[in-house]
Amino acid sequence: MKNQLSFSQSLDGFLMASQARHLSPNTLNDYFNTFRKFQTHLGCDPPLITISPEQVRSFLSSQEVSKKTLLNYHTGLSALWTWAVDDGIAKEHIMRLVRRPKPEKKSIVPYSRDDIVDMLAALNTSRMYTRPGKVLSSHSLPHSVRNRAIILLLIDTGIRASELCSCKVHQADLRNRRITVFGKGSKERTIPVSARTSQAIWRYLAERGEDLVGDYLFTTGTSGPINRHDLRKMLIRIGKRAGVDGVTVHRFRHTFAINYLRNGGDPWSLQIMLGHTTMEMVKNYLEIASADLEKSHQKASPVDNWRL
Repeated sequence: MKNQLSFSQSLDGFLMASQARHLSPNTLNDYFNTFRKFQTHLGCDPPLITISPEQVRSFLSSQEVSKKTLLNYHTGLSALWTWAVDDGIAKEHIMRLVRRPKPEKKSIVPYSRDDIVDMLAALNTSRMYTRPGKVLSSHSLPHSVRNRAIILLLIDTGIRASELCSCKVHQADLRNRRITVFGKGSKERTIPVSARTSQAIWRYLAERGEDLVGDYLFTTGTSGPINRHDLRKMLIRIGKRAGVDGVTVHRFRHTFAINYLRNGGDPWSLQIMLGHTTMEMVKNYLEIASADLEKSHQKASPVDNWRL
């Protein structure tokens, strides 16, 4: 019977429903990683309707991971039970009885202008090294034109790693200086890009010299699409050569957002460009930008400077 489906059988139904909703492969991978861990914790394959909130709490409390990861686990299980209730497999949404973990509020540290300049300067050649019997030397690096275009696009738009990696050539309207991406929930948004960024992307595409119709915007040396892991490792290597610590893809997003506000952009258009459904994250960026304004006012205030 439908309401006697085992946990694993329910996962099959959830997968088909998720694919019909066109959930991203990354989201599904995260969900099913959670489900595998939860089933291992259960130690068996019980009917979904027999699983209790206490078992979920026991699972969450047994995981030695960050609070942000615990929240991801809670989100994945919530998605499963939402589907199960809507489909008539479960009568009760047990995840509503399990408190959502509150993730740590990590400090936001954007890149400085010098960080970005140093990373761009580190694209063409390796760090100096020595070989037995040879003078100190370096060598040229591949993909420098591509990597420059990637860094400029990340810092110019604040798009996510997944959005950059899934972007196709036809989504980059270089003549009108805008790029269209598909964010979380496959929501489409179009973001302006600067003339310099458009030029950098154009130069990279011209260098590729391939039939680009339908191709991914950024590819690896083997012409396959660059993925998030490739992107992360590439940026970390650039950061090491440039002497920039703590390089992550997401810091480009933070840097774009904070500097957008510092330079006079409004928080509502920023929310649209970042693809956030609420203003919550934008408020964090606004707090940092506002603190900068207060420091600038202290330095520039006529009342303070004229000692009125």
